[in-house]
Amino acid sequence: MELSLATRTVADHTVLEVGGEVDVYTAPRLRERLIELVDGGARKVVVDLGRVDFLDSTGLGVLVGALKRLRAVRGSFGLVCDKEPLLKIFRITALDQVFPLHPTVDAAIAADASGPEA
Repeated sequence: MELSLATRTVADHTVLEVGGEVDVYTAPRLRERLIELVDGGARKVVVDLGRVDFLDSTGLGVLVGALKRLRAVRGSFGLVCDKEPLLKIFRITALDQVFPLHPTVDAAIAADASGPEA
């Protein structure tokens, strides 16, 4: 399956909607898009994984890199993920302790507005 990437703005947040499979073959496209967003001035980024069917360690690495890049510019980063198989990956790797995970885009934006979590 291919990777789909769509960007939209909600309030003052840049939302990157990701769909398909994020793996060793498609992760570079996701990395490039996230770098473009941050280099282009996005400081409040929410990545919506709602349409992602598969996520491997390469994809996790891309998300960690984006989090670090945004922290370096005092930005915020949130993930939208409500699929149990993906949530399990975050729990197994303990990345659920690193990433702010939210069930919806609105919840991610509300959480960012209420706290200084990056």
